[in-house]
Amino acid sequence: MTTLIAGASGATGTQLVNQLLEREQQVKVIVRSPEKLPDSWNNNDLVTIIKASILDISEAELAQHVEGCDAVASCLGHTLSWKGIYGDPRKLVTQSVINLCNAMKNSNTQGRKMKMVLMNTSGNQNRDLDEKISLGEKIVVGIIRFLLPPHVDNENAADYLRTEISQNNDNIEWVAIRPDNLTDEEKVTEYQAYPSPIRSAIFDAGKTSRINVGHFMASLITEDELWNKWKGQMPVLYNKSEKN
Repeated sequence: MTTLIAGASGATGTQLVNQLLEREQQVKVIVRSPEKLPDSWNNNDLVTIIKASILDISEAELAQHVEGCDAVASCLGHTLSWKGIYGDPRKLVTQSVINLCNAMKNSNTQGRKMKMVLMNTSGNQNRDLDEKISLGEKIVVGIIRFLLPPHVDNENAADYLRTEISQNNDNIEWVAIRPDNLTDEEKVTEYQAYPSPIRSAIFDAGKTSRINVGHFMASLITEDELWNKWKGQMPVLYNKSEKN
C-alpha cells in the first residue's frame, strides 16, 4: 500500500509518516524543504521525497504522483506566525484538498476507490449532523472566523469533501479527522474517536496528542474495517482520560 502525504514535514504529518513506516507501508511525501526531514527518511527505501510546494505542482504532475497510490492524506496547516495566519496562501488547505482530489479523479485507479484523509479541527462542525453548540460558542466561533482566516480554510476544506466529493463519489472515499487541542507526546496512548464532539472545543477543550492523530490516520489508511466504520464522516479524536 502506498500513501501520498501533503504536509509531511509538519508536527502531525511527521507522526503520520512514522506510523506508516512502522507498518512497513510505502509513502510519498511532498515537502518544500527536504533538508528539514529526518535523516532516517532519506535512507529509507519505503520513502519517496517529492520536493515541491503543493500549490505549485501542475494538475498533470500531481496526478502522476498520485498514480499507484491507495490513499492520500493532508496534514497541512498554517504556520503560527503573522505571515502564516494572515498572509498568502489563505486557502492553503482547501485548495490543496481540491487539487489532490482532482488528481485522484484523473489518476488511473483501475476501478478502485482511493482513500482521502484530512486532518481538520474539533472547532469545525460537521454540517451533515445536528451538532448543537451554545450561543456563547457561536459568538466565539464567529469572531474566530473573522479574525483567523486559517479557521475558515479548515472549514471550507472539510465542506468540500462533504458537499463536492460527498458520499457516493466514483473515485474517492474520505474521512476528516477532528482532533481537539493538540499536544506533543513521545508514545501512542489510548484514545477515543466519536462522531461528534463530547465537550466544547471552545470552553472545555480536551487534549489530543499529535502522535495519536498520526496513529489514527495510519490505522484508517491500513485497516479496512476501521475505514468502513468512519468513511464519509468527521470523527472527533480525544486522548482517553477519566473525564471523557
